[in-house]
Amino acid sequence: MKKYFIYSLLLSLVFVSCKKNELGGKAEIKGQVKHHAKVIPNATIYIKFGAKEFPGTDVSVYDKTVSSDSAGNYTIKCYKGDYYLYAVGTDLDVPPPSLVKGGVPISIRNKELVEAELAITE
Repeated sequence: MKKYFIYSLLLSLVFVSCKKNELGGKAEIKGQVKHHAKVIPNATIYIKFGAKEFPGTDVSVYDKTVSSDSAGNYTIKCYKGDYYLYAVGTDLDVPPPSLVKGGVPISIRNKELVEAELAITE
């Protein structure tokens, strides 16, 4: 009987811990990617789980990616926790077209909606 209890406990921990490094859940982060006041469409948003500080510009260290739509809007379904969002896009109005990037740390509670404008620069 004790053996089954231990197996059940371990199995429960596996299911709970998997959610920490996945998107989904009942919380949501949404906003818009902007360079100064200009919307940046189709930007790539890199997501680092469990991060409160900037992980750096090496996008291979990020856990997931999403894209903003043609109006610069993005929505990320997630679980409670800490995230760092790092966006990279192109501002076509700056001659020559400029690569713009920047990020923001987000802490989110369960079933919370956080609105976060991603302000990016050259």
